[in-house]
Amino acid sequence: MKKVLLLFALSYTCMYSNAQNDSTTEKTLDEATVYSNKFPEKKKNIVQKIDVLTANTIAKYNSQNTGDLLINTGNVFVQKSQQGGSSPVIRGFEASRVLIVVDGIRHNTAVFRAGHLQNVITIDQNIMEQVEIMYGPSSTLYGSDGLGGIVHLRTKSPKLSLNNKMLSTGSAFTRLSSANDEKTVHVDLSLGTKKWAWLSSFTYSDIGDMKMGKNYPDKYPTFGRRDSLIAFFGFKDSVIANKDPQAQKFSGYKQWDVVQKLLFKQSEKVSHLLNFQYSNTTDVPRYDRLQDKRNFGGAIGTTLRYAEWFYGPQKRILGAYELNAKNLGFINEFRANINYQDLAESRQQREYRRYDRFDSRRERIKVWGFVIDGRKIFGNNELTVGIDGQFNDVKSVADRTNLNTGAVTKLDTRYPDGKNNMNYFGLYAQHILKIKNSKWVLNDGIRFQLVSLSSNVVDNSFFNLPVTKFEQDNFAVTGNLGLIYNPQNSTRISLGLSSGFRAPNIDDLVKVFDFSIAKRVYVPNTDVDPEYTYNIDLGVRQQIGKTIWVEVTGFYTFFRNAIVGAPFKLNGQDSIVYGGVTSAVYANQNLNKGKTYGFNANVRINFTNRLSLSSTATYTKGRLEKFGAGELPQDHIPPFFGKTSLNYQQSRFGMELYAMYNGWKKIADYNPDGEDNQQYATPEGMPSWFTLNWRGNVNICKSVQLQLGVENITDRNYRYFASGFSAPGRNFIVALRANW
Repeated sequence: MKKVLLLFALSYTCMYSNAQNDSTTEKTLDEATVYSNKFPEKKKNIVQKIDVLTANTIAKYNSQNTGDLLINTGNVFVQKSQQGGSSPVIRGFEASRVLIVVDGIRHNTAVFRAGHLQNVITIDQNIMEQVEIMYGPSSTLYGSDGLGGIVHLRTKSPKLSLNNKMLSTGSAFTRLSSANDEKTVHVDLSLGTKKWAWLSSFTYSDIGDMKMGKNYPDKYPTFGRRDSLIAFFGFKDSVIANKDPQAQKFSGYKQWDVVQKLLFKQSEKVSHLLNFQYSNTTDVPRYDRLQDKRNFGGAIGTTLRYAEWFYGPQKRILGAYELNAKNLGFINEFRANINYQDLAESRQQREYRRYDRFDSRRERIKVWGFVIDGRKIFGNNELTVGIDGQFNDVKSVADRTNLNTGAVTKLDTRYPDGKNNMNYFGLYAQHILKIKNSKWVLNDGIRFQLVSLSSNVVDNSFFNLPVTKFEQDNFAVTGNLGLIYNPQNSTRISLGLSSGFRAPNIDDLVKVFDFSIAKRVYVPNTDVDPEYTYNIDLGVRQQIGKTIWVEVTGFYTFFRNAIVGAPFKLNGQDSIVYGGVTSAVYANQNLNKGKTYGFNANVRINFTNRLSLSSTATYTKGRLEKFGAGELPQDHIPPFFGKTSLNYQQSRFGMELYAMYNGWKKIADYNPDGEDNQQYATPEGMPSWFTLNWRGNVNICKSVQLQLGVENITDRNYRYFASGFSAPGRNFIVALRANW
C-alpha cells in the first residue's frame, strides 16, 4: 500500500510542477566546469585528465551506490569483497593510494588500508551535483594519498531565490532491483529566499542477498557458486546445503544517508554555508571471508572457517562550516573551510563452532580539518594559494565474548590500544597561464607537506613488542608542470609531468593484521618511508568532421619506495601463534620500486542529433622490482576493461544499449604477495567476460520520469578481478523519478 501511495504522489506532481529542474545539463569538453582545481575552472584549461559526471548523468546511470556509479563510466575499475563494498582503482592504484574528496574535504583517514576499501559507499551518489575523477598523481592541491588519482564528490547546494518569492526545488525517486531485491527511496528538498536557503536530503536502501548469474564459464561450471553455508540452529553451527547456489547468502544489508545544508548570503560578496552529512548501515557481511575454508577437527578435507564475519555498522558523520568571499581587496576569490568527521567501524568474527570466542575489534576515528584557499587573477594568470591541515585521532578497542557463559575478556586490538594520532599540514600554490593571443596554456604548481604520527601500546602482553611507542615525521615536496596546445578548435594536445606522495599511516606502520589465507600476521614496523610516484601524461583530443570525437591519454608512472608486506622477525622469531594458528611474521617495508603504464581511449560518434555511439577502453600494466631480486607483477592492476554504448535520445524518450567488458587476468600476472586475492579466482586467473545491458527512460510529464533497465541480459556468471564476490546475474530495474 505504501508503494502505491508513493507512486501516486510522484505522478501527482505532474499536475502542479512548473518544469523539470535541469540545472545541470550535459556539456562538451570545452564547456565543462570543474571544481577540483579549488575554484571553478574550465576543463579545457587543466592539463590533468578529468572525467566529469553531472547530476543528469548520475540519474541516468541509476546506480545502487557510488561504487557502481564509477563502474558505469567504463573508465574506472572497482573491486568488491562484499556487496556492501566498492574499492575504486585508478591507473593501478587502489584504496589508500587513491584520494577520496567530499565537498573539498579529504575523506581518507589515518586508517585507510592499502588493500581494499568500502568507504566510498558511505557518500550518497543520489545527492551529488557533480563527480570529478582526476587521473594521475594529484598531491599538489590535496596532499598525501593521491598517487593514482582523486575521486572528488560534490554534493548539491541549497538554492537562493532570485526574487521575493520563496524558491522550492527538489527531487525524489523510488527504485526496485530484482537481483538483490533492492528497495531504495530518496528525497531532497531545497527552500530558498534571497538571503537564506535550506537543503535536506534522505536516502534509504534495503538490499537483500545478491544472486549471481547462472551461465558459468565453460571451463569452470561451478565458479563462485555458493553450494554450502553455515546456519545456527539447535544451539549449534551446522554446515548445510544452499538451496539456491546462485544466491550469495548473507550478503545483504541496509543503509541510510542524510544531508543537511544551510546557506546564508550575507552580501553580494560574502556567503556562509553549514554542511552536515550522516551515513549509517546495519551489519555488513564480509562475504569473501564467509567462503574461506580450513581443516576442522583433524577431519580429511576442509570446511567453511567462519560462522560469522561482518563489519559492524559503518557510521560517517561530517560537519563543516565554509566561508566564501569574492573581490576582497587583493584576492579575487577566497574560501575557508573548517570541518569535523567522526567515523566508526568494526570487525566481528567467530569461527565455526567456536562459541567460546566471538571476537570484536572496533575503531573510532575523529578527524578535525581546515582548508584556506585564495585565488588571484592578474592579466592572463590565475594563481591559487592555500594551506590545509588534518588531525586524526584513532581509538582502537577489542574484546572476546564467550557465547556460552557471557564472559568478556580482553583481546589484542587492531591498532595500538593507547593514543594514535596522525597530523597533516600543507602549503601549496597552483598557477595557470593562458598565454594571450596564443594557443598555449601552462599549468604549474608546488606543495610542501609535513606529516607526523605517534602511537603507543598500553597493554603489551599479547605480543611482547620490543618497542611500545612509535613516532614518525615526514616532509615531502611535490609538484606539477604541464602544457596544453590548441592548434585549432578541433584539436587539443596536452603534456603533463606530476608527482605524488603517500605518507605511511597508522594502518601501514602499527597495525596487527591476520592474513589468514596465507597464514601470515603483520606486526608494527616504523622504519617505513613515504611512497612517491613520478608521472608523465600525453593526451590528444581530436574532432573529426562534425560528428566524431576521439580522446586518447597515455601515461607512464615511476613508483618509488613502494610499501609491501615482507617477512619480518618479532623478538627474533619468524613465526608466532595468532588466533590459534601458527603464522609467519610479516611487516610492511619499503622493498620495491615499480613502473605503471597504459592508456585510456574514448570515442564518440554522433550519427544523428538523436543517435550516438560511444566507447571506452583502458589498459594498464604494472611491474614491481624487488631490490636486487628481479621483477614481479604489481598488485591492484586491473585487466583490460571498457564499455561500448549505443544511445538514442529524444525530448520525451531515451534508451541505451551497452556492453561492459573485462579481459582475462592470467594467474601469472597476479602478485603472489599482494592484494590480488588469487584464492577467489580460478587456477588460471580471473576469466574474461562481457555483459549486454539495456536501460531506457520516458518522461511521463515535464517533472516525472519512468526508468527501466535490464542488466546482464545473458545472465553471465562473472567476477571483477581481485573480488571475492560475484557480480549480479540478470537484473531488472524500475525507478520512478520526480523533479521540481
